[in-house]
Amino acid sequence: MLFGTQRLNDKGHLEVGGCDTVELAERFGTPAYILDEALLRKNCQEYLRSFRSRYAATDIAYAGKAFLTMAMCRIIEQEGLYLDCASAGEIYTALKAGFPASRIFHHGNCKTIDELRMSIENQIHRIVVDNLTELEILNTVAIEQKRKAEILFRVAPGVDPHTHRLIRTGQQDTKFGFNIKSGQAINAVRKALDMPGINLKGIHCHVGSQLLDTDAHIGAIDVMVGFGREILDETGYLIEEINTGGGLGIPYTNDQAPPGIDRFADDIVGALSKALDTHGFPKPRLIQEPGRSIVGTAGITLYRVGAVKQVPILEPPGYRTYVIVDGGLSDNPRPLLYDAAYTALIANRADVPPTQTVTIAGKHCETDTLIQKAKLPDVRPGDVLAVLCTGAYNYSMASNYNRFARPPVILVMDGTADVIAQRETLDDLVSHDVIPERLK
Repeated sequence: MLFGTQRLNDKGHLEVGGCDTVELAERFGTPAYILDEALLRKNCQEYLRSFRSRYAATDIAYAGKAFLTMAMCRIIEQEGLYLDCASAGEIYTALKAGFPASRIFHHGNCKTIDELRMSIENQIHRIVVDNLTELEILNTVAIEQKRKAEILFRVAPGVDPHTHRLIRTGQQDTKFGFNIKSGQAINAVRKALDMPGINLKGIHCHVGSQLLDTDAHIGAIDVMVGFGREILDETGYLIEEINTGGGLGIPYTNDQAPPGIDRFADDIVGALSKALDTHGFPKPRLIQEPGRSIVGTAGITLYRVGAVKQVPILEPPGYRTYVIVDGGLSDNPRPLLYDAAYTALIANRADVPPTQTVTIAGKHCETDTLIQKAKLPDVRPGDVLAVLCTGAYNYSMASNYNRFARPPVILVMDGTADVIAQRETLDDLVSHDVIPERLK
C-alpha cells in the first residue's frame, strides 16, 4: 500500500519524492515527518479539477488544522486554494507566509475578541460565526473599525456520520454551530440581518472527519439547501454560499476504501443539484474544506527501532512481540485518542515480505501503542520503521509530553529534501520556562 511517489528502490529501501528514506533517517535523524510535495500538489489540483468541472462555482479551502507551516501555506496559495484557519496562530502563520487574507476563512467555536479584531483588521475573507455571543462581539468590533464582517453561519444539520464518536461534529447534540431543527439557526439569521456590522454571505456545516462514505454529506447538503430556502421564505434574504466542510477519509489500512476525489465530487455535486431542484433554490457558490484527504497520504513518519522483545500472554502463540521505537504518543496521539489504525513497513528492508505480527510501541511513560497488529518481517534494533499516512493530524497534534522535542518536517520532491519545520532542541523545551526570584 504505497502512495504518490513512494516506491521501492534498487536497494530494497522505501523511497519517496526521489529520496531514500533510510538516507533521510541518517541525515535528519528520527523521528522525522516526511512530506511528499508532488502528491500534495496533485491532490490540490485534483480537488479543483474534479469539483469545478462538475460545478464551476466552487472554491476549495484547505483545512489548515490537518497540517500547517509557512511552507505549506505557500504550496496552498500556489495551487489556487483558499485556507481554512481555526485560530489566531493559524491565521498568523498564513499571514507571515504572505498568504492573502482575501482567501482565508476564520473558524472556531470560541473566538476571542482579539482573534475577531485580528480578522477584521486584516480583512479576512470570511468569518464562520459559531454562536450569538460571538456574533454580537463581532458586530461591535466591525462597527468600531468602520467595516463590515462578511460571515457564514455554522449550523448543525443533524446528521450522524459513520466515524469515531470523538470526530462527529454535525449531529444534533454538538458544541458546534447553531441548531437548525430547534429554530436557533433561523433566529440567528434574523439577528444578523439587523446588525449594521454584519454581512451574511452564507451557511456552513461540517459533519465529521475520516468519513469512508458520502452518506452524511448527502444528507447534510439536503438539510443545508432546505435551510437556505427557509431563510429566503422567512426573511426574503438570499444566501450566496453553502460551505459543506470537509471530512473525506483516507485509507490508513488495506480494509479502508473511501471514495476517491472524483467520486466524492460526483456525490457532492449530485446531491447539491438534486437538493436545489427539490427546494427550488437558486445556485449558490459551493465551498469544500478538505484537509486530511489532501495531506494525509502525502506524509510518512520515520522512526528508529530501539528494542524488540517478547512477553508471555495467555492466548496463542503464547507471546507478544513488542517493537519499541524512538517516538510515539508525542508525535502521533491519534491511536490513543481515536483508536486510529496505521500501516507500517521496515524502510531499510521494504522488499522483504512480512513474516510476523508485532505490536509497535513508543518510548513514553504510557502504554503508547502506535500499531496493535503490524505485519512486518523479522525486526531488528536499528531498523528504520516507516509509518504511512501520517501527513494529517500528526505534526499538528504533536506535543512535548515527557519533554520530548517535536520532530522536524522534511519536504521531498524530485530527489531534493528541504526542512520546512526544524527539529526542536532541548533548549527550545526550556525557552519559555521562568524561575521566579523567590526560588533562586
